[in-house]
Amino acid sequence: MRRTSCAFTRKSVIASGLCATKTTEEGGAGEGACAKAEAMAQKKTAATFRIGKFLAVATDFMSNGANNNRAKAIVTAEAATCSIKEAAVAAASSRLTGSTPAGTIRHLYVHIPFCARICPYCAFYKDLLDRSQTERFCEGILQEVQQCAANFDIVPRTIFLGGGTPTALTIAQLESLLRGLQQQLDLSELTEWTIEANPGSVSARKAALLFKFGVNRISLGVQSLDDALLKTLGRDHNAHQAEESFRLLRDAGFSNINVDLMFGLPGQTAGQWEVTLKKTIQLQPQHISAYCLTYEEDTEFFLRHSRGELRSNADLEAEFFELAMSLLEEAGYEQYEISNYTRRGYASTHNRAYWAGEDYLGIGPSAFSTFGMRRWQNVPDYREYTDRVLAGRSAIKSTEELTPEMKHIEKIALSLRTSDGIPANLVAAQSARTDEFVRLGLLRRSNGNFILTRAGKSLADSIAEAFI
Repeated sequence: MRRTSCAFTRKSVIASGLCATKTTEEGGAGEGACAKAEAMAQKKTAATFRIGKFLAVATDFMSNGANNNRAKAIVTAEAATCSIKEAAVAAASSRLTGSTPAGTIRHLYVHIPFCARICPYCAFYKDLLDRSQTERFCEGILQEVQQCAANFDIVPRTIFLGGGTPTALTIAQLESLLRGLQQQLDLSELTEWTIEANPGSVSARKAALLFKFGVNRISLGVQSLDDALLKTLGRDHNAHQAEESFRLLRDAGFSNINVDLMFGLPGQTAGQWEVTLKKTIQLQPQHISAYCLTYEEDTEFFLRHSRGELRSNADLEAEFFELAMSLLEEAGYEQYEISNYTRRGYASTHNRAYWAGEDYLGIGPSAFSTFGMRRWQNVPDYREYTDRVLAGRSAIKSTEELTPEMKHIEKIALSLRTSDGIPANLVAAQSARTDEFVRLGLLRRSNGNFILTRAGKSLADSIAEAFI
């Protein structure tokens, strides 16, 4: 649906990583980072604030983001792209569907991959909408939920339906899916139920249905309020339709709406970005996600970028980022994660859980799950996925045992992007680096944590690399 991301697929995934954008970048631990810190502080480096998604998930970014749809996302590239022999996968799948493990799943991501059209920048798993397949697919989703509920204690506090475009489903299919989730899951502790929506697929009847079944948060994939840029992005809505969709959702009763925006678009000017931000602020959403475009492999934009048809401009992207921080702060939004801004009390609980490293369960094709020290991914093909689960087989494609070191790296990378920062004990062994970044004005100490300063936010990737 929206963003693009790192090695993980947005959605089951989440929205976070070393970089900050609708896609992820690969980063490695740099040598002599402190020696280079002075130079870093004196210039803007390319895409350092891009929203990377370590995990595929939802996010308003995982989206996860989804798009990751989203979202998304989100872990290291090796973790996301692990490839193991079929025998090992089968053995791991057997363990995952055996006796019920200890612990409770509090966060659920459901990936709906269908799109009315394929956006040229999106690297999340998606497919063109096929009405002959969607009903059977929804049955498969509910079947996987049932399988998981038999093997895990699932009492969700958050549910995130990402894609793709979940609202591309028909009213009857959405009703069947939502009713099935209500019937199969214990929702007594559910506080946040998010669904991603495209302005082109929102109707008053769909909005009323979502509200009726308990969805209480909408993430609206606006991306831009400039018609020319929307056309460049291949979106199926215009600026007027986006604003009307927002008002339609308000009229349906939704009091918690996120607007998803992108900057660093081909041909975009600072003036266009400022107009989009100001128009979005006028709508008064509770939450705004603002991601920088990155050119992700396996997308049309990536090919055009490699041919020199599209070009990125790091300095201009940094200007856009600064403009977003300034205008949104002036409008009363708190930047609680590098690409996410919220009114007081409306931060995404689901995404915060990802960033905090909590366990989550991903349902649907390509979805990632993490439980304890194990991470697995479902097959990234909705037809194979549906065939498997309806036949009573596991949808898992690959699995990986995490190590304490991997968890440590994820914690640093994800925490650094948030307003809470990195717990000082996580980087206690690197005091020379933290002292240098504090001296350069890129980090500050607060309540036992190291937090990015405004200047540091534009260099988040480079700072994270220094620690991992």
